[in-house]
Amino acid sequence: MEKVIRVVIVDDSAYVRKVVKEMLSRSPFLEVVGTARDGEDALAVVERLQPDVVTCDLIMPGTDGVEFIQRQMARRPVPIVVVSIASESSERVLNALDAGAVDFVQKPTALATEKMLDIAEQLIATVKAAAGANVARPQPPPTVAAAPRRDGFLNRHDVLVIGVSTGGPQGLKAVIPRLPADFPAPVAIVLHMPVGYTEAYAKRLDETSSLTVVEAKEGDEVRPGMVFVAPAGRHLTFRRDASGTVRTRLDVSPFDTPHKPSVDVLFQSAAETYGERVLGVVMTGMGDDGLAGSAWIKAKCGSVLTEAEETCIVYGMPRSVVEAGLSDESVPLHRLAEVIAERI
Repeated sequence: MEKVIRVVIVDDSAYVRKVVKEMLSRSPFLEVVGTARDGEDALAVVERLQPDVVTCDLIMPGTDGVEFIQRQMARRPVPIVVVSIASESSERVLNALDAGAVDFVQKPTALATEKMLDIAEQLIATVKAAAGANVARPQPPPTVAAAPRRDGFLNRHDVLVIGVSTGGPQGLKAVIPRLPADFPAPVAIVLHMPVGYTEAYAKRLDETSSLTVVEAKEGDEVRPGMVFVAPAGRHLTFRRDASGTVRTRLDVSPFDTPHKPSVDVLFQSAAETYGERVLGVVMTGMGDDGLAGSAWIKAKCGSVLTEAEETCIVYGMPRSVVEAGLSDESVPLHRLAEVIAERI
């Protein structure tokens, strides 16, 4: 039988605490063992109850959510799921992920209304996945020096495509800034994030990278030196124009996928556009987005790398690719940029 997951809820709104408890209680495998009204209260409650997972708002009086996460992860790492609203706290969410939060769920409203119940299914799935997360004490974000130029590349691939979900914002910071300025292929990334976060995340990643990182727009020229992050809510694909230049294409439909953007959609488009000259990378995340796309890449004789289990926050997406026999190599996060540069 599944183990019952013990949860603590942190939110300054009594109504939200009540509704989140009601939502989580719909699952027989989740038990809300305590609540806290702010970060300082949460530190004491978590110390006393030792929960398996904490859900945490970010905008609270006194010790806010980000400070709570920083202090809690320094004391005793515990899986923390941020539950917040994008329009008010996108930078706070990115800071929370940097501090060690495992994932986040976007509140549908800032108001104390029953619309909060709309996220019940997503919240339950996220909390259950977080309980199995490989949390570690977060290190201070390193000052990443520009990656050194290489003497040469194999030039076996014309594009690098990356798919990542839970743990992705942290994981990508260990990969993209370590790619050298003369990296010979464009990069396209699908990162599962709600609308309102990907542009801010791309700007933050660009600040520490030798390559230029942007949120993808319709019709961008896909060329070396560029890293395109798929915008939340839209699929990222490729197309060739009349001159043969590859450009980005943003689609809302007709793809029937649980995620938008979808790793599968990006990988399939890359395989159809570039054939055997695609290098795909599937990193940490729950579920199996990237499995079908990896099959497309392999069917066209391209290459696929997966993040090794020991460094994944959630070993779901990479596991699905490995177990299907589609991974050419499993690579720990700290070596991923190096291996990508060797194989490209």
